[in-house]
Amino acid sequence: MSRIHEALKRAEIELGIGNTMKTSPVSGEPLAAAQKWGASAAVQITSKPSVLDTVPLDFARLLAICPHFRWQPRSDANVFETGSDRSGCAEQFRSLRFKLDHLRDSQPLRTLVVTSAAPSEGKTFVVANIAQAVGGQPDRRVLVIDADLRCSTLHKALGAPLAPGLTEYLRGEADEFKVIQVGEFGSNTNICLIPGGTKVNNPTELLSNGRMKSLLNRVIPAFDWVIIDSPPCLPVADASILADIADGVLFVVRAGATSSNLVRKAQQVHKSKLVGVVLNAIERKALYRSRQYSY
Repeated sequence: MSRIHEALKRAEIELGIGNTMKTSPVSGEPLAAAQKWGASAAVQITSKPSVLDTVPLDFARLLAICPHFRWQPRSDANVFETGSDRSGCAEQFRSLRFKLDHLRDSQPLRTLVVTSAAPSEGKTFVVANIAQAVGGQPDRRVLVIDADLRCSTLHKALGAPLAPGLTEYLRGEADEFKVIQVGEFGSNTNICLIPGGTKVNNPTELLSNGRMKSLLNRVIPAFDWVIIDSPPCLPVADASILADIADGVLFVVRAGATSSNLVRKAQQVHKSKLVGVVLNAIERKALYRSRQYSY
């Protein structure tokens, strides 16, 4: 039996996974998270970290424990929808996937923050479709995390439940097995989501409390990509917090909407982590013209 498997079995015994936990293993008091979410194993913040926090996750374990949902992606946010007339746009996302994979030949790149200079640039649209471009490959698994806790919309794009999500995890009210959703697109279960969760008044403090970094360390072994939908980088500090614990930053610019000065200013914020720029919402005729073989 492997060391990881032994550690998992010990953790299951200590935390009561597989049997409904009615009381806290520390105080004997009922756990509010278990009552609220019907959790089979709820997290209570104590001075001593959970045994599970030190055990890497594997994808098979996530599939067995995490909730499965048949998502209903919004048609205006999904360029991979069957019968969609946006095949040119879908091909651009496949090209972006290829370029991101190619970057791994020269640098470590597993966790990617997607941000923009200002709101309404299309970063959530980009995250949702990168996920489908990656997850469409049979041997690739991707986790997308909605870390825009001020305006969580990634769950809407994917047609998924909002909670429990990242805020519940960061507050210690739910563990990763309760906040990670497995999305079902027919037989495809390669895409997972951590939605934003219930709205909070202190998103910056939650993102910087150390649990976000611990979460990434836990889930990275189970996925080929972890893609984080971040708030815009200029109005708030949240994107900088996320960029510090991620491998790279992908910057989204909306064509004809964002001033060049604003773009330059925003790119300087994450210059050391910047891996590329996505130009979003270009005219359809320009997209098709770029795919012609003659120039």
